[in-house]
Amino acid sequence: MSAMVQMARAANTASMALASVPTETKNDLLASLADAIAGASDRIVAANQRDLEAATAAGVTGPKLKRLTLTPGGIAQMADGLRQIAALADPVGQVTREYDVPSGLHVRKVRCPIGVIMMIYEARPNVTIDAFALCFKAGNACILKGGREAQHSNEMLATLAHDCLRKLGLPTAALTLLTTSDREEMKALLALDDAIDLVIPRGGTALIRFVHEHSRIPTVQHFHGVCHIFVDRDADLDKALTICVTAKTSAPATCNAAEAVLVDASMAETFVPKLVSGLIDAGVEVRGDETVCRLANEATSADADDWGREFLDLIMAVRVVPGLDDAIEHIHRYGSNHTDAIITENQVTADAFTQRVHSSCTMVNASTRFNDGFQLGLGAEIGISTTKIHAYGPMGLEELTTQRFVVAGSGQHR
Repeated sequence: MSAMVQMARAANTASMALASVPTETKNDLLASLADAIAGASDRIVAANQRDLEAATAAGVTGPKLKRLTLTPGGIAQMADGLRQIAALADPVGQVTREYDVPSGLHVRKVRCPIGVIMMIYEARPNVTIDAFALCFKAGNACILKGGREAQHSNEMLATLAHDCLRKLGLPTAALTLLTTSDREEMKALLALDDAIDLVIPRGGTALIRFVHEHSRIPTVQHFHGVCHIFVDRDADLDKALTICVTAKTSAPATCNAAEAVLVDASMAETFVPKLVSGLIDAGVEVRGDETVCRLANEATSADADDWGREFLDLIMAVRVVPGLDDAIEHIHRYGSNHTDAIITENQVTADAFTQRVHSSCTMVNASTRFNDGFQLGLGAEIGISTTKIHAYGPMGLEELTTQRFVVAGSGQHR
């Protein structure tokens, strides 16, 4: 049996123990880990610096390098995030439905852990702690395959988690960190459907395609965010301008940042110059279609691949469309089922947009940046699913459980 298979089997065994860990013990572990991370800030920064130096030497720049960076402030937020998860209600054992059937059976539908969740992700080392904490609180073991560019950071964080698990007598296989980048080993893991219950790939097209092609295990994809904002003919233009600019500039390297603005042709002459000027003043490069470039000289001409592209940078694609139908057609063609928004004061148009655009989160008169577990009241998230089954949108604690039936009888038989 290979080392990879042994680790998967150990995680599976650990998941059986974790499924019945009391809520108080879970919360104690999370609080202990929060304190450990806060106390080890200097060591975490030093480990992260090794990753940053190696990444820089390898030519990594821009948004990817930013996502890799851990600062003392970011580490403090990581610790706070653990305390927030500890404060959330434990979903395990929650009864979501309860009723009697004519036979006299008493039926309950109850939340339970999924089992072993394998997550494959790129760059962000903070995901290591977020993923472990959420999986653990929901009673799952996790196998985490972070990007090799974050190896030293991830190993330091996993070591702290393992120390806390040992202190409470919990299996360290609750968190299994993989550092391999060998594709054949990953293919072997993705075939272990008898040991791993769910795979969550979170990253770019190549990663998602690799997992999709080789996994025998059910997957929930956290794909890239090609997020659109449609400025309707009945939009409040001041509101639209603020939303469009900040949806790009507040955090351009995140998956919920807006990547394209679609403008209704009936008010393009009024709004496009203001939009382009506002974006450029905020440091954003604007790539527009022919009409946009005619109305705003500062815009550069968009290439064909700028539509449907996740820039993850201070770049915005802008296109003028004849109306609602054309905006929806564009989103269906180029979107990624992540987040799409409409700016309009017309409720009929807003309803039509939300009924026909089935992204994981559809916004009306609000920024795409609100598609976030914390912002939507989940408390925390493991990522944003763009797969419609079994979870769609931000995945919080409830989405890391499944539901089963618990039935009580009094001797009934068939």
